[in-house]
Amino acid sequence: MDKSVADTRRLGCKRQDISDAYGPPCNFLEIDVINPETIGVGRSRFTTYEVKLKTNLPIFQLKESSVKRRYSDFEWLRAELERESKVVVPPLPGKALLRQIPFQGNDGIFDEDFIEGRRQGLEQFLNKVAGHPLAQNERCLHMFLQDEMLDKNYTPSKIRQA
Repeated sequence: MDKSVADTRRLGCKRQDISDAYGPPCNFLEIDVINPETIGVGRSRFTTYEVKLKTNLPIFQLKESSVKRRYSDFEWLRAELERESKVVVPPLPGKALLRQIPFQGNDGIFDEDFIEGRRQGLEQFLNKVAGHPLAQNERCLHMFLQDEMLDKNYTPSKIRQA
């Protein structure tokens, strides 16, 4: 066979049995953004989202966690990843500035449909970011997903696997 032509034959693979097909996946990372909750009244009103993580990836210290985050926390995470990592960070769902104008006769950014759309966008954002192998090494991502309180004065660093 000519060495200059790429070999396109299929690799030999092991036949899948029933335990492989229906057993637990080798590696998984599940992140859900759920239970949006609007807190406060007037100008001090805001919405929190529960971020649930389930994984068996060895780089994560906790295999299951649940934390509450505000939209501003997602903005912080995005800014940190852009500043510290080599990852192209996807955009967050928009700020909806027009919805914040008072006296429009609607709930603005606290409207249920708007909150649900934002929740879905935040979940997509997190799954894209956390699914990237380089982002998984960033300390800010681990703090965001697993620490109850965010220390926004942390020292940026990489996570080392045990």
